[in-house]
Amino acid sequence: MSRIFTSSVASVYPLYLAKVERKGRTRTELDQVIEWLTGFDRTALDAHLAAGTTFEDFFAEARLNPSASLVTGTVCGVRVEDVEDPLMQRIRCLDKLVDELAKGRPMEKVLRA
Repeated sequence: MSRIFTSSVASVYPLYLAKVERKGRTRTELDQVIEWLTGFDRTALDAHLAAGTTFEDFFAEARLNPSASLVTGTVCGVRVEDVEDPLMQRIRCLDKLVDELAKGRPMEKVLRA
């Protein structure tokens, strides 16, 4: 089992936020991406962050967007669609969406609209 599975979302969220803000994006946009993928609105996300929810529990409670399978490409040299473990694939999918947001892709493309 990967160490990231037992890491809290709250420990990684500030890194995601710093990454997107460095590139001129906002927390609202980051939260919108997370809501699109998981179904957690700002209130639910804040509750998970405050509770120190692990990635394993976070994605177990999530209602994954049916269009999440459209998220493809590489994150850290690993193709998202080739990751065999379902939980790791969801985490990589989130990483990919955050990367796309930080790289300045239009929100409708990040959200596969």
